[in-house]
Amino acid sequence: MTDIVLGRIEDGVAVVTLNRPEASNAMSMELADALYAVIEPYSRDNAVRAWLINSNGKNFCAGGDISIFGDAKDPGAMIRALATRLHDSLKLLQAHRAPVVMAIQGAAAGAGFSLVSSADIAIAGQSSSYLWAYAALGLTCDGGSTWNLPRVIGMRKAQELAFTGKRILADEAAAIGLVTRVVEDAALQDEALAVAKQIAQGPTTSYGEVKKLLAATYANDFATQLDAEANSIAAALVRPDGANAVRAFLEKRKPVFTGE
Repeated sequence: MTDIVLGRIEDGVAVVTLNRPEASNAMSMELADALYAVIEPYSRDNAVRAWLINSNGKNFCAGGDISIFGDAKDPGAMIRALATRLHDSLKLLQAHRAPVVMAIQGAAAGAGFSLVSSADIAIAGQSSSYLWAYAALGLTCDGGSTWNLPRVIGMRKAQELAFTGKRILADEAAAIGLVTRVVEDAALQDEALAVAKQIAQGPTTSYGEVKKLLAATYANDFATQLDAEANSIAAALVRPDGANAVRAFLEKRKPVFTGE
């Protein structure tokens, strides 16, 4: 099953690769199941200190596999099952302590667009393009995009992309904050892996706490967020990575983080 999603751990990075290039990595039930089958065990592996989600082929992910809906006896049940399975993987990534890097080439549409919105760091190839494509099919959104997009690009821009079906290119995606930065296509995979490996050398548990703090921003009032920050930084200082890094700073040497 996992042939259409490949996985490996390299220098602390869980590299998860969509591998259905002949279908532009369109999200089928088989692909969603395979994605979960790779991500779930990695989410329990302490060796994972960063994630890299990428894909093989011309396109990152062209969205849901519409071809499977036409002959479905109950298309509503089918798309619910597909969305739920994709969401199982996204919940694991969001809850995991390690930041998620994505490398995007070619088209990221529909579910692919939603995946990009969920990244902590999104590295885009110069020729990539982005389309929140659900409205063209008379559908609503999945993949966490209605939660992520207002946070990463703002409500006004999210509304425009949702209701107009506007396709944007890499430079505009970077300008509005959908992707972190743009690199030459030929350098995309190497650059994204290098970023993920750099993150994997950092204070992984503290990164996980920062992810929680950022996710709580819109739910908390200012005073509550301040209290959460105070509690978090106090806990970080007494963890091995925090204590060792402070010692390294005082001794004027570079810290080595274990992720704890």
